[in-house]
Amino acid sequence: MNIPQDLLYTSDDEWVRIDGDMATVGVTDHAQDSLSDIVYLELPSAGDSFAAGETFGVVESVKAAADLYMPLSGEVIAVNEDLIDGPESVNEDPYGKAWMVQIKITDASEIDDLLDPAAYKASIEERG
Repeated sequence: MNIPQDLLYTSDDEWVRIDGDMATVGVTDHAQDSLSDIVYLELPSAGDSFAAGETFGVVESVKAAADLYMPLSGEVIAVNEDLIDGPESVNEDPYGKAWMVQIKITDASEIDDLLDPAAYKASIEERG
């Protein structure tokens, strides 16, 4: 199980890389492994705004579909358009080239609600 130490996480299996008032969001290695071969992604558009916990997209695999949940309130400033034509990148490189959206954070206090790597690992183990 690959859980990079320089990221924050949600209990819904999204990862977050914070850079000042910006955040890059994707799904974790655990999520892509659980879903299996990813075949389709539905992502928002730049300019869309979301509250923390709101659904911002959908990921579909050969065996399931899952909602994507925004880890922090913010406005989408960039969308990884490469994933639309190449959703398999999520399976190949979930923490690198398969980032999904970049947002401008509107409520930095919500960062405190995210999980550090140890807490995320514990949440996976609790779920079995």
